[in-house]
Amino acid sequence: MVSSLIDTQEETLPPAPPSPPATVRSPARVHRWWAVPLAVLAAAVPLVIAVAAFLPAELVASKQLADPADPAQTVDVEAPYAIVPASAEPVADRVSFGALEGLATVDEERQGDCFCVTISEPKQSLLSHWIGLREPEIQPLTYEEKYGTATPAQQRSVSLQMMRTSEQVAQFIALRAVGFEDVELVPGEVVVEQVLCLEDDGAACRTWAPAKDVLDPGDRLLAAEGRELSTVEDLVDALEDNQPGDRIELERQRGEDPPEMVEVELIDAPGEPGRTIVGFVPFDTASVRLPFELDIDTGRIGGPSAGLAFTLTLIDELSEGNLTGGGDIAVTGTIDLDGEVGAIGGLAQKVSAVRQVGVDHFLVPASQSEASMEQARAAAGDDVELVPVATLDEALAALERLGGDPVSPYTANAD
Repeated sequence: MVSSLIDTQEETLPPAPPSPPATVRSPARVHRWWAVPLAVLAAAVPLVIAVAAFLPAELVASKQLADPADPAQTVDVEAPYAIVPASAEPVADRVSFGALEGLATVDEERQGDCFCVTISEPKQSLLSHWIGLREPEIQPLTYEEKYGTATPAQQRSVSLQMMRTSEQVAQFIALRAVGFEDVELVPGEVVVEQVLCLEDDGAACRTWAPAKDVLDPGDRLLAAEGRELSTVEDLVDALEDNQPGDRIELERQRGEDPPEMVEVELIDAPGEPGRTIVGFVPFDTASVRLPFELDIDTGRIGGPSAGLAFTLTLIDELSEGNLTGGGDIAVTGTIDLDGEVGAIGGLAQKVSAVRQVGVDHFLVPASQSEASMEQARAAAGDDVELVPVATLDEALAALERLGGDPVSPYTANAD
């Protein structure tokens, strides 16, 4: 007989005796000595970062430029600013229309967007300068590279004027492209874009037109020799009986200051003997007269580089189909009344902004310099395809190749 014994009784075990207390050893003297500098270092790193964020970059930031006194030599110039990527965003979000009944129809089923791309040129701190040394898309700028010979206020005024002009031209070109024949350009006031440089050495202007003494970028000219100026053509007519070397009176307004009278010496137009001029390049301040209300909220966009993006977006909004093929396309480049696409600055930085938002194709001006394109291709890598275009027609053809629909007028202005 086999029997199995199962112990169902709970067994009570006596508690184990406590372990003897561990022996605590004081750190060695050498270890205590290292603790002090490590603690100081840990406290100092955040302090250094904080201080570097407030100190100006010009303490260490500089770049080599040609010496104005001897172009064969270079000099170190403080570079407190930098060109950096800013944003890439849909233009359509900025466009609004007034009443369109009987005139046109906005394509509400349109898919895909044209993105306008911006850069900024902020003043750098010591910290941002150090960080930017590792980023090829961040390029240092000197004061003169940023502002030229203008003051910051003048440069801002010029930039805003260029933006307004770009917006007007884009509206004119786009509405003509979708079938509106009654769009008009109305000549605008006389505004100084820049004073003529008569002689330069490739690095800086050596001889300015005499107008430099009394005119700055952004100045408005209200009258010449007592004759009111409404357009640039009025100024041309006012100079008709004058010769180079004559001095005339101009009524000038600078910013919000009261108008004042100034005297300027006239010159011969460079390369055009016999034509007398004041000695400045005027803005094209023409405005467009439309058959309906249209507004583009330019926000803080400055300069004319969004002209092509504005134009393509308006065409897409007012025509059937999807100009971009239903996808997103980034676009940059100026545009003039002949549909020519002009070069822009900061292309490599704009490519970086496009890459960051995940857009694959970027229409860029074909007139960019080879150096600019080389930097842009390096910034694009394999993520962004650069598509050079020279005209509006080339831009439309490029969009078709990328899967977009051809322009088909979607208006109601025909009987």
